Amino acid sequence: MNENITPIDPIAISLGPIQVHWYGVIIGLGIALGLYLVIRESKRLGLHPDTFIDLLVWAIPIAIICARAYYVIFEWDNYYADHPGDIIKVWNGGIAIHGALIGSVLTTIVFAKIKGLSFWKLVDIAAPSLILGQAIGRWGNFVNQEAHGGEVSRAFLENLMLPDFIINQMYINGVYYHPTFLYESLWSFAGLILLLVLRRKASSLRRGELFLTYVIWYSIGRFFVEGLRTDSLMMGSLRFAQVISIVLIIGAIGVFFYRRKAGLAKKAYDEKTDSVNA
Repeated sequence: MNENITPIDPIAISLGPIQVHWYGVIIGLGIALGLYLVIRESKRLGLHPDTFIDLLVWAIPIAIICARAYYVIFEWDNYYADHPGDIIKVWNGGIAIHGALIGSVLTTIVFAKIKGLSFWKLVDIAAPSLILGQAIGRWGNFVNQEAHGGEVSRAFLENLMLPDFIINQMYINGVYYHPTFLYESLWSFAGLILLLVLRRKASSLRRGELFLTYVIWYSIGRFFVEGLRTDSLMMGSLRFAQVISIVLIIGAIGVFFYRRKAGLAKKAYDEKTDSVNA
């Protein structure tokens, strides 16, 4: 039976020489749904939706470039030094979420300074969209049969009560693998629910704390999922994503308590002032 399993075609549409990959379609879907959430929340908090559209015009390409650069740097000696022409082939996968996060945050810092807006307000509004995009984007890894974990049996996957299309797609070169893309996607969807619930507790939520919660939540899940993966970006004998996750968890908790103690978290999450000092 195993020999008859056919993986999902990574190409969604072919129009002559033009090929549209599922990876790009799925990433695009994540961006579109994230933008929808951002526009709704920005309207509710008195921020013109065009503000986020202007931000995303810069943030999306910079995030993709940083995500790709992050991945290529760590895989340079293993692959890209001999195949530099493949650096631009992002449709084949190979973009790192931590790189995208770095690019997005840096872009938002600069944008907030130029526009005279609160950085914390911007990233708070964006937090649910970020984790939604990550939850959806992992399904691009699923189609590409990448970002998976170690070997498992088909019985193990069936015991997880997974549908056949997931089990079959985890059959790669004669072996079944942990669907770590699914673990991280489900963790991210749970994080989205958490952020949306916390957002309704705005009276006790200070500005910046929704974003910090996102960083902590995602990093906890990524730390454990990364331990199962077989394609981790390595720094010596360390899985770099796990190192970064620990740093982000400690850093976000530290910033949370520092801002509270120093009186820097005075504004409520849903306060409608747009001041850069808020």
